[in-house]
Amino acid sequence: MGPSRNNWVVELALQEGFTLAGVVRATSFPDWELFAEWLARGFQGEMKYLEDPRRREPRLLHEDLRSVVVCALNYNTDAPHSINAAARQSGTGPHGWVSRYAWGSDYHEVLWQKLNALEQKIRQQSGDSHWAKAFADTGPVAERIFAKYAGLGWIGKNTLLLNQEVGSWLFLGVILTSAELEPSLEIPELPPPDLCGNCRQCLDACPTGALVEPYVLDARRCISYLTIELRGAIPVDLRQSMGWHIYGCDICQDVCPFNQSAPATTNLEFQPRSLSGGSSLYAPSLVWLAGLTPEEFSEVFRGSAMKRTKWRGLVRNACIALGNSGITLADPEWPRALEVLEEASRSSEESISESAQWALRCIQQQGTASSESRTTD
Repeated sequence: MGPSRNNWVVELALQEGFTLAGVVRATSFPDWELFAEWLARGFQGEMKYLEDPRRREPRLLHEDLRSVVVCALNYNTDAPHSINAAARQSGTGPHGWVSRYAWGSDYHEVLWQKLNALEQKIRQQSGDSHWAKAFADTGPVAERIFAKYAGLGWIGKNTLLLNQEVGSWLFLGVILTSAELEPSLEIPELPPPDLCGNCRQCLDACPTGALVEPYVLDARRCISYLTIELRGAIPVDLRQSMGWHIYGCDICQDVCPFNQSAPATTNLEFQPRSLSGGSSLYAPSLVWLAGLTPEEFSEVFRGSAMKRTKWRGLVRNACIALGNSGITLADPEWPRALEVLEEASRSSEESISESAQWALRCIQQQGTASSESRTTD
């Protein structure tokens, strides 16, 4: 017997370089109700775009929508995880952590090119009369739910898609189409089993307690939300828990057992981009980041997913991370750190000036404590 129609779709996706692919009918699943409950609890914070009803009713995106092709692309690299990298940076000056997914080229663009190429091939096979549209994390689509019922994996306790073989370092993109494509799962209502079991490492490791219970994330406490989506001041009671994170957070993925042996990508576009002075977006200098001008930000982060946080957000985050850095008088960068923070404290951007003032108080206390300790010794 020859391959099913779905097999050719998946095969085309793999030829385009995707790590995983599957097809699911554009219908409603039980997860939509859970998502509605999550919204009702206000856990989305300022992310009002998540309230778009099209996320819960796919047919609102297009009246002829019939099938969803879900594609996953591995972005993992062989660089150390954040929980290991923090120790490695000790004694080398204050550094910040950028979430692994943002180290290289803007993943939206990488996904978009691959999805559009795949969409053209599917159109050639299924007929040009079919409507189709690709979304690279760019529209009101609940990608993880579709991925689950397309057989790509299960949604773990950290609320991310998990695959037994490749872990969770996955970008998700979808192609919505009016074509009747055969689903990947014979019974879509029976997705891959949840293999999280009794493990709760992600919940226990979250420094801000954002995973309020298994499978439930209060985004308002999540470091990724605080450093990227939140536009104003970061709540004072969460700042110390943010540690050295300046853009996103990987901790709940770093500790996940399924990611310990996850394969690394060969895609050069996801490797840490180089910066001036021989550094990169892997653990960049906090002093340098806190002193960035808007013009420098635009130049450095052109073609990067980090544009989303905007200049004021990144500088705000760098100031807070400097306050958490533990930098002391003995650190060669101490004078420059003070200079940068004092300049930022006079910024006309309130979120920057207030964060810099908070950081100055923190590191001045650290400097005083360090000086007293040396005197006592």
